[in-house]
Amino acid sequence: MRCFDPPFSGLTEGFGPLSARLVAWAKPNQSSVIDPVMRLPSYSHLLALPAGPDLLLRLLESILVAASALAAQRIYGDGVNAGCDSAVAAFAIVFAWTAFPGSYMRPSARRASAPRAILLPALGWVLCEAGAVCLVRWMHPGYEPSGAWLAALCVPTAIGVTVCRLAGRIAGARRIRGSSVAVAGRGARCAAFVRRIASTRDFPCRIDALLDMDAGPDTAASGVPLFHDIGAFAAHVRAQRVDELWLALPLTDEAALLQLLDIFRDDLLNIRFLPDVSRVARFHGDRAGLEGALAIDLVAVPLTADALAVKAIFDRLFSACAVVGLAPLFCAIALAVKLSSSGPVLFKQRRQGAKGKPFDIYKFRTMRTHSTDDGVLVQATRDDPRITRIGAFLRRTSLDELPQFFNVLRGEMSVVGPRPHAIEHDALYQHVIDDYIHRYRIKPGITGWAQINGLRGETDSVDKMQRRVEHDLYYLSNWSFALDMRIVLATIARGLVHRNAY
Repeated sequence: MRCFDPPFSGLTEGFGPLSARLVAWAKPNQSSVIDPVMRLPSYSHLLALPAGPDLLLRLLESILVAASALAAQRIYGDGVNAGCDSAVAAFAIVFAWTAFPGSYMRPSARRASAPRAILLPALGWVLCEAGAVCLVRWMHPGYEPSGAWLAALCVPTAIGVTVCRLAGRIAGARRIRGSSVAVAGRGARCAAFVRRIASTRDFPCRIDALLDMDAGPDTAASGVPLFHDIGAFAAHVRAQRVDELWLALPLTDEAALLQLLDIFRDDLLNIRFLPDVSRVARFHGDRAGLEGALAIDLVAVPLTADALAVKAIFDRLFSACAVVGLAPLFCAIALAVKLSSSGPVLFKQRRQGAKGKPFDIYKFRTMRTHSTDDGVLVQATRDDPRITRIGAFLRRTSLDELPQFFNVLRGEMSVVGPRPHAIEHDALYQHVIDDYIHRYRIKPGITGWAQINGLRGETDSVDKMQRRVEHDLYYLSNWSFALDMRIVLATIARGLVHRNAY
């Protein structure tokens, strides 16, 4: 994706024209809104692909331990040791979050056996609780927890963590079955690579298609569709909605690599480059083709699974609070809209969400009901006669956007993210503006970086849309929870009313 500086700069000197061309292909156009220090795509081992939002599982387990400690204190505790009991729960959670962080933050190459994946975490939490009791007793020698209290703390923790891990393993198995990959390469080496992956037990994806760019005999793995024509291969990938494309090509095959990148430039699939380093690897060249394979993200979701989990938690909590707290305002606006003109209170329009999945966005109706031609979008302009007086106020203050908190609660939108454009605009600008499609790699937002920087209202020129896209890609490249909070606060403080909102 052009908005990212890929990690090829270190390879340029050693591997020559290919890495230099990739750097040129992936560099963004220079713009005042682009920070020169961008987040780099991650290097990862092929078998250590993201396994999902484990952060949610850890948070759930921590809540479970805190609830078990509270229940044990209420049933078997006494008022004298209440503070020490709370300290035990707090220390146990701290120990669990700091001990062996790698097992939580980075998934292993292969899925562990069921007993190891389910029972060991439960045992680990119990040991953390035992260590916390020892620490509190050392700090406070008079602390003597009863056996009933300890049992009421440890037994629910072990059972609850086991249930959580079992549910997480079932969900992980479903993710594995649902992750599909297409591989493009050359000759027998690429086919052997696919066969080895297909035969690997519990590999975190499935191979759905193979493109052999050599016109030799068919050597693909059994059961994997084989293509020699790039056009047919691309059509299959799009029809089957394949999740990722792996380019298992030699370092010297610059033309094929750039051709595939260009063909899939407007598709929302992750693209990884798996260079064939067998000719330059001094030892264990065969192993480097699979378990030690280096996967370089060329086009990928810019936010990690944990970052997406943090955004999802914040979205649901913030939206629930907003809906409850603003309920009187919702009712007042709905009544005003209904009395202002005939028609429904809410206006629905089809938009694209994450990964291009369409959904209906909700707004308070601000225009008089009127007929429109299918596929023709007429944007609101300043002093548009279709807008009611109440609608003009709602649009000027952005209060017409409030029903989108229901879209967030439904999981279709985020509080902060690139604003979703009309389907007609997507069809128009996707092939005009570079990297436009990558705005939809995450959920669209109610507000965003472009909106607080004044890029709102009518987009009657390519230049206006280009600036919005540049700001959206900057947000994706530099996301942090602090940036989301900054955008939310800026929207509340100065983003509700703007001269471009009409």
